[in-house]
Amino acid sequence: MAQTYSPAAGNAPHSGITKEERKVIFASSLGTVFEWYDFYLYGSLAAIIAKHFFAGVNETTAFIFALLAFAAGFAVRPFGAIVFGRLGDMIGRKHTFLITIVIMGLSTAVVGLLPAYATIGVAAPIILITLRMLQGLALGGEYGGAATYVAEHAPQGKRGFFTSWIQTTATLGLFLSLLVIMACRTALGTEAFESWGWRVPFLLSILLLIVSVYIRLQLSESPVFKRIKAEGKASKAPLTESFGRWDNLKVVIMSLLGGTAGQAVVWYTGQFYALFFLLQILKIDAQTANFLIAGSLLLGTPFFVFFGSLSDKIGRKPIIMAGCILAAVTYFPIFHGLTQFGNPEVFAAQERNPVTVVADPAQCSFQFDPVGKAKFVSSCDLAKSLLAKKAIPYENVKAEAGAVAQVHIGDKVIASFEGSGMAAADFKAQSDALTAQMGSALKDAGYPEKADPAKINHLAMLLLLTVLVIYVTMVYGPIAAWLVELFPARIRYTSMSLPYHIGNGWFGGFLPTVAFAMVAATGDIYYGLWYPIVIAVMTAILGTFFLPETKDREIHHG
Repeated sequence: MAQTYSPAAGNAPHSGITKEERKVIFASSLGTVFEWYDFYLYGSLAAIIAKHFFAGVNETTAFIFALLAFAAGFAVRPFGAIVFGRLGDMIGRKHTFLITIVIMGLSTAVVGLLPAYATIGVAAPIILITLRMLQGLALGGEYGGAATYVAEHAPQGKRGFFTSWIQTTATLGLFLSLLVIMACRTALGTEAFESWGWRVPFLLSILLLIVSVYIRLQLSESPVFKRIKAEGKASKAPLTESFGRWDNLKVVIMSLLGGTAGQAVVWYTGQFYALFFLLQILKIDAQTANFLIAGSLLLGTPFFVFFGSLSDKIGRKPIIMAGCILAAVTYFPIFHGLTQFGNPEVFAAQERNPVTVVADPAQCSFQFDPVGKAKFVSSCDLAKSLLAKKAIPYENVKAEAGAVAQVHIGDKVIASFEGSGMAAADFKAQSDALTAQMGSALKDAGYPEKADPAKINHLAMLLLLTVLVIYVTMVYGPIAAWLVELFPARIRYTSMSLPYHIGNGWFGGFLPTVAFAMVAATGDIYYGLWYPIVIAVMTAILGTFFLPETKDREIHHG
C-alpha cells in the first residue's frame, strides 16, 4: 500500500489510480453490493413474504406487519453501528467488515430455509424478524467500515470520487436483487415463484458470501489505522470519545439532522417508495414495475460517481443540499405524473368521479392490528377498509355524530353498515353485499382493478423514475466523503456510522410504513410524500447553516 499512503507525505495526491487503489475500491464495493443485495431481497418480496409468514392476520394488517418487519432491520442498524463501529476503531477496519458480511450472508440464507406460518405457526414471523434484526446489525457495521476503509486509501482531492463507488453499492444491490427476482419469476412462472421459488434468491446468498469473504481476505488493513495503531493513538474508548464529549457529539447530531436524515428519505422515496407506489397504489403488475425500477437504476447509477467526483471540485455540501431541495419541490408533480402515465384510468376516474367517505370521525379507527385480534366493524372502518384494499383514493368529509358512513362515488351514494353486535353470518352477508355494491360502483365509475399494460406510457414512467434516482445520486454520492471528513481518524468509524444509520435506518427505513399509514388514514394517495418532503427541507436548512464544507480537510491524523 506504499503507493497510496506515506506518513511523510500525508497521502499526497497523484495522477491516475494505482493497481492497489483499484483493488481496494473493487473489493470493498463488491462485498458491500452483496450485502445490500441480501438486505433488500426482503423489501422487494415483502408482499409475498407477508402471505407466507403473516398468514394469521387479515390482508391489510399482514402487509403493514411485513413492512414493519422490513423496518425492523433498519431499526437495529444504529446499534450495529455502535457495536461494530467500536470494534472498527479498536481492532481495525478490515476485520470488522469481515465479521459483518458473514453475519449478513448467513442470516439471509436462513430466511430461504425458514418454514412458513402454516408449518410452524407464530414461530415463523418471530424467527423471520430476528433474522431481519441480525441483518440490520450487520449492515450497521458494514457501511461505516467500507466507507472509512476506502476514504483512508484515497489521495487528497479524490475522496469524493473514491467513496462514490461505495455509494453505488446500495443501488447496485437493489438492482441485483430485482434482476435475480425477475429471472427466477420468469424461469419458474408466477405461481411456482410465489409458492416456493421466492426462496431461491435468498439461498443464492451462500454463494455470494463465499465470494465476498474470499475477496476481502485479500485486503490489508487501512494505512491510516495502521499508522495511528503503531503510534499508540488508537482510541481505547471510542464510544465515550464519540458521544460523551460535546465537541464531537454536536457534530454527530448535526450530521444526522443536517445531512443523513434528508439523504435517507430522498434515497428511499426515489427507490423503495417509488416501487411500492407502482405496485400497491397504481396496481402495475410486478414484472413491469420491477423492469421500470431496474431501468431507472441502470440509467441513474453512473451519476453517483459523477456527483462524488464533482464534490471533489465544488464541495460536498452544495450538491447534497441541492438534491434535498429539488426533491422537496418536485415530488408531488413527479408522483402525479407517475399516476397519469402508469394507470391513467385511475387518474381519469379520480378526475371524473371522485370518491368521498362521509363519516363520523369518532367511528374511524387507525386500522393497524399486529396480532390480528381487533375487529374493525364500524361503518366507517368497513368502508375505508374496502377502499384501502382496492387502493382507491378518497377524501374524508365529517358527518354528524352517530351517522352511518356513506361512500360517494361520483353521483352514486352507497351506505355502509354498523357491524358491531351483529351475528357472524349476518355480518358476512352484509359485508359481501357491500363489497359487491362498491365493486360494481367503482367499476361503473371507471376505476380499474389493475393497471392496463397497454395504457402504460413506459418511456414517460422511466424518465420520471430516473429523475428520482438522480436526486438519490445527488444526496448520496458525496455523503460518504463528507461524513468521513467530519470526524478524526481515531473515532471515525464509530462517529460516522451512528448518524448514518439513524438517518438511513430510522428516518429512511421507516418511510414505507409511515407513508403507507398516512395514505391509508387520509385516503390521499400522495399524502405520504409529506413525510420525505418535511425531512428533506429540515436537512437543507440545518445542513446549509450549521455544517462545514470539508473537501479540503486532511484526514490522516488521529
